[in-house]
Amino acid sequence: MSKRRSEGTGAAPRGKKVKDEPSPTPSPCIGPPACNGAGNEVIKDPFCDPDNPKKVTFQDVSAAAYKIKDGIHHSPCIKSRMSSMLDMEIYFKKEFLQFTGSFKERGARYALSQLPKEQKAVGVIAASAGNHALALSYHGQSLGIPVTVVMPLIAPMMKVQACRSYGANVIIQGNDISESKVHAQKLGQENGCIYINGYDHPHILAGQGTMGLEIIEQVPDVDAVVIPVGGGGLIAGAALAIKNLKPSVKIIGVESERCASFSEAMKAGKPVRTEVSSTIADGLAVPTVGVNAFATAKDLIDKMVVVKEEYIALAILRLVELEKAIVEGAGATGLAAILEGLLPELEGKKVVVALCGGNIDTTALGRVIDRGLAADGRLIRFVVTVSDRPGGIAELTKLLADMGVSIKDIFHERAWLKTDIFSVQVKCVVEARDKAHSEELEASLRKRYDQVAWLPKYF
Repeated sequence: MSKRRSEGTGAAPRGKKVKDEPSPTPSPCIGPPACNGAGNEVIKDPFCDPDNPKKVTFQDVSAAAYKIKDGIHHSPCIKSRMSSMLDMEIYFKKEFLQFTGSFKERGARYALSQLPKEQKAVGVIAASAGNHALALSYHGQSLGIPVTVVMPLIAPMMKVQACRSYGANVIIQGNDISESKVHAQKLGQENGCIYINGYDHPHILAGQGTMGLEIIEQVPDVDAVVIPVGGGGLIAGAALAIKNLKPSVKIIGVESERCASFSEAMKAGKPVRTEVSSTIADGLAVPTVGVNAFATAKDLIDKMVVVKEEYIALAILRLVELEKAIVEGAGATGLAAILEGLLPELEGKKVVVALCGGNIDTTALGRVIDRGLAADGRLIRFVVTVSDRPGGIAELTKLLADMGVSIKDIFHERAWLKTDIFSVQVKCVVEARDKAHSEELEASLRKRYDQVAWLPKYF
């Protein structure tokens, strides 16, 4: 099958061409336009209607499991070597080992397989900056269904190119995912393509729920399952499956402090728009949770917790070092909650943590690991004032060497000091073995020098 790659508004690789120009006759498959709070025209999605949310059933999940069994990897759920460190028996459900690197394949495969024959010929459209776009593109190619994905300008180029390599028609449009969604819905209406919401379409939820079926099969005596939460699709489907098979299992959802949209929805009793800030867990940055996801999950979740950014970075670092696993911020958020000590009730329990995605940008991985090292007390930055006479800085570096501390960066300045003219301020970035080692270093520096600024107190 030949593939034609799109640039901007390029042609669809197979099936009906999706045009990026006005059409006088909207398709009846998507509802009438409305307006969102930002003044942008929004086309109502009949599959995700706030006035008539659809609760997915266990039968839906069971049907999805049968339909996708030959197209989805049965990901392992393996006991972690971190178990003894964290005083609980931890199993990692390694969804990042799916072909495109995330759990999104489950819902994408099922949603595509459920299309009517006529719609399979026309195709589907979606807005996504990453994992949903990858999953739809890959399985669309596998099933011979045309897929168009609208990706924002901020979408990582490696994900854009991957979608094109899977034969999708990729359109770069919008400064963020909200603008991309508006554009995708308009194109879908004009060209008869069904818009598939990546975290709220009922078939997406049912497909994601198959992860829960596998967890119970792999760890039948599990006490709790910890699941990252963004739009709510994964926790809705998985919680539904798990609670139906074993009601005693505790379902715990975890969000980043930079976007706690599901926690806010639980407080309000309905999905509400939540402020989103830049986060390591960018895959969870959904300002308003799905209406179907919320309706399905709200009575099944036992606890929601919100984690700090530094613990997400630390979780990524722990997974690299101890599990030899590269996991994105969204995928590592469940472990972050345990590392932050937010789930003390799980001590001594058998716990499954979903590692739901592994598509972290290679350019960001190094920075995230450095932040993890800093959160772990192993990468330290401090400022110390030493004598500017010969041997002053040498004495400092000898102290560091004698303690077995590795110097990563060192810089000194004289002009802005308010102390005597024969002093110099030395800024150091160093690496210690662990937090205890860094505390030992701080004590030694304070004993030797009068002026020590130990970050993060120094800014």
